[in-house]
Amino acid sequence: MMGRSLFKIVNKRLFHSVDVSLDVARSLQVDADRENFHKFSEQDQEAFQNVWLAVEDLYRTGMYPAIAFCLRKSNQIIYHRSLGFSDTGEDNSANGTSRLMTVSTPVCYFSASKAVTAILLHKMAEEGAINLLLPVAKYIPEFGVFGKDKISIYQMLSHCGGFPVVEQSPGVKGLVDRQQALDAIYATPSQSPNGRVQAYHPVTTGFIADELVRRVLGISINDYLDEVIRTPLNMQYFRYGLDEPFHSNAAKNYVTGSRPPKLLGRFLEKSFGLSIDEAVRLSNTQAFMSAVIPAGNMYGTAEEMSRFYQMLLNGGQYNGKQVLLKETIDIALKEASPVRLDRSLYLPMRFSAGFMLGSNPIGLYGLNSENAFGHLGFSNILCWADPDRDISVSMITTGKPLMGSHVVALPRFIHRVASLPKTSLIKTSTSSKNRVNKQVS
Repeated sequence: MMGRSLFKIVNKRLFHSVDVSLDVARSLQVDADRENFHKFSEQDQEAFQNVWLAVEDLYRTGMYPAIAFCLRKSNQIIYHRSLGFSDTGEDNSANGTSRLMTVSTPVCYFSASKAVTAILLHKMAEEGAINLLLPVAKYIPEFGVFGKDKISIYQMLSHCGGFPVVEQSPGVKGLVDRQQALDAIYATPSQSPNGRVQAYHPVTTGFIADELVRRVLGISINDYLDEVIRTPLNMQYFRYGLDEPFHSNAAKNYVTGSRPPKLLGRFLEKSFGLSIDEAVRLSNTQAFMSAVIPAGNMYGTAEEMSRFYQMLLNGGQYNGKQVLLKETIDIALKEASPVRLDRSLYLPMRFSAGFMLGSNPIGLYGLNSENAFGHLGFSNILCWADPDRDISVSMITTGKPLMGSHVVALPRFIHRVASLPKTSLIKTSTSSKNRVNKQVS
């Protein structure tokens, strides 16, 4: 007990952790009716259990007031769970004023939204409404100034658009006011007129994608999302922003972890026009939840995002519906460039036109993950699929640490997911099923 108390004191002072219940059962919700342990071999079940133990370890670091987690394998839900508190109360502790996180609590995906936005543009191309290889300026003439006239939609989606940040930051108002954001993007000179420089675009591409949908289809991006993905996949949330009746249900975001180095802090402030603290505060406001920010404010559950990736794994099918053509998904996942140093993130990255790709021998999604694809979100949101392991994974967190006590636990979680065996779905005996259900309960 003394060791735990000392850890909590040091963790809180050094890393701005929140008080979490070390007794995981106190803040755990399990959708046991949808979890399908019993359909897999005992070897698989042991590997699944190791993944969940890694999620619990992440929660115990205090960097995440709440975690929502969903894991599918072979089109079966293995885990559909939540840990922690979606609102920790006024004193950031799990006390009587806090609100328990549930598997149905809507959470902001932040930049993990980008993968969905990219798929919408790929769907437009599938329908013949746009050509991804043509310049953005063909459809939005105002964009084609200051060296941006030749930048294609494909280059924009693969983070080679040359406008990762705007020259004159629009700040808070510019994030929630789409026209102000667009005007700032139009007025920004290209950093790469030929589209050969890879530099991650944190926010800007989403507003251009939104405008492409409006100009070409004459509807809002949320309406197109409803038509193409949300309704066919039977999602409750999964929209940019939240309808007002759901605002009070949304999970709050929290600043955790130690302050980033000055260089990193300046990059983040330049990218978003806001510091980390300001960005987190903004994300909890009515204005943010009511806005449409296609690169960063889609809301939904962990299971809904896992469902989206499962549809992609299924070649565009969901419940017998052909949501996307397999050829469209192949184009969306095709490597745009090999691993190279990203000029915004200063990390080796490998992109397709819309997704962060895995790598060999090691990448974002663990060891030997060359065929994995997904997207990260601010700051430790991880959503991806791996066809080699036949899994779709969604871990949504409400803590926003860059540096903190999670630096060991997070790679361990990714490694355990990447260590899942490449085995086929099998049916086990009734006794095995009962044993697994007893473990879950």
